Amino acid sequence: MADALPSFVEPLGNGLWAIDTGFHRDRFDAAYLVADGGRAAFVDTGTAFAVPRLLAALDALGLPRSAVDFVIATHVHLDHAGGVGQLMQALRGAQLVVHPRGARHMIDPTALWQGALAVYGAAQMAQAYGSLVPVPAERVRVTADGETISLAGRPLLFAHTPGHALHHHCIWDARSQGWFTGDNFGMAYPEFDVGGRAFIFPTTTPVQFDPEAMRASIARLTAPSPRQMFLTHYSRITGVADCAERLLAMIEATVAVALARRDAPDRLQAITSGLMALYGDGARAFGVALPDDQIAALLRDDAALNAAGLIAWLDRPSRASATPANA
Repeated sequence: MADALPSFVEPLGNGLWAIDTGFHRDRFDAAYLVADGGRAAFVDTGTAFAVPRLLAALDALGLPRSAVDFVIATHVHLDHAGGVGQLMQALRGAQLVVHPRGARHMIDPTALWQGALAVYGAAQMAQAYGSLVPVPAERVRVTADGETISLAGRPLLFAHTPGHALHHHCIWDARSQGWFTGDNFGMAYPEFDVGGRAFIFPTTTPVQFDPEAMRASIARLTAPSPRQMFLTHYSRITGVADCAERLLAMIEATVAVALARRDAPDRLQAITSGLMALYGDGARAFGVALPDDQIAALLRDDAALNAAGLIAWLDRPSRASATPANA
């Protein structure tokens, strides 16, 4: 019999659960568990530190580790896939399902670690991410765009969705009429919800942001008129058409902030400040009533990381999507 659910596991219906990975703060970073017909799959894992929570969710739901057929990474950024190797060690019968551009980083995470180390530094890497464990190549399955895999007869369709990263795919779950969107349908923290509506903004973190590709991916995600989206940051949102309209407007405004400050002496500081103003003003206009200092505290790290990603985009030759040496 299943145990009482831990506080970090939220039932979403349709055989879905959101698991708060505990990364940075509560309700910031979600992994998902899909269960059907006695079989299960995880979508994203959080960092290595989240793996005990994922295993505890299985235990609470009465699912043996042998029931997990798939561990799916929407992309290989460490807040989504940093715990993949450790989780795969615990789930001996599971396959890792990953975008073909991300597979080699899961098999040999050296370059992935070094790239993140350059962004965050050694101290933050140790504190926030722990370590990376390689996944044996024979346990890695790469997706084709438009491919469907079956979880006990439940179809999960994969769409390659660049914009946030070239190694990004999203997963359509027909049963729930929802997408697992990783980072390609923005971020929507629960603290900013107003009247059940989500305040949403794009994530442009280093190093493969491409606004044109992101807009195209959003159009693809909204084409089947989904009932809901399952974001990593954070959890389920509804009112998808309204969110998409506001997200597209925020992408335009974000690009404008970067272009207006591309020649500033300290671009990182200038773009970060511009994004903080954009997010803060946007939150106020949306109806968020939190104190200014709390809004700033919740958004400061995102603004800095998004600014760094915008600088990478500004400096890309012809601002065309290109695979960097470490990606």
